[in-house]
Amino acid sequence: MNTWVLVLGTVVGCYAFKLAGYFVPARTLDRPQVRRVVELLPVALLAALVVVEAVADGRRLVFDGPRLAGLAVGAVAVWRRAPFLVVVLAAAATAALLRLAIGG
Repeated sequence: MNTWVLVLGTVVGCYAFKLAGYFVPARTLDRPQVRRVVELLPVALLAALVVVEAVADGRRLVFDGPRLAGLAVGAVAVWRRAPFLVVVLAAAATAALLRLAIGG
């Protein structure tokens, strides 16, 4: 299948999914259980993406030191409530400096 067909299909699907959110009745979001899920779902998805990028290379699991050290530094920065940009820069700098130090 053509790559552009897949890209356009994904764009249309994402837009339709976002548009569908406008049709959810407000009373549905007023329920505490639904509100809690709606608030935590983006955090869970972002955490899953971070973990996949940290320990996966294609279809293989890869546990390399610099990547995991960057993840650990980023996790500590999040735990210490650092701004998002500081978290990203600290994690990236840690991984980059370790790669430079070990030559990998």
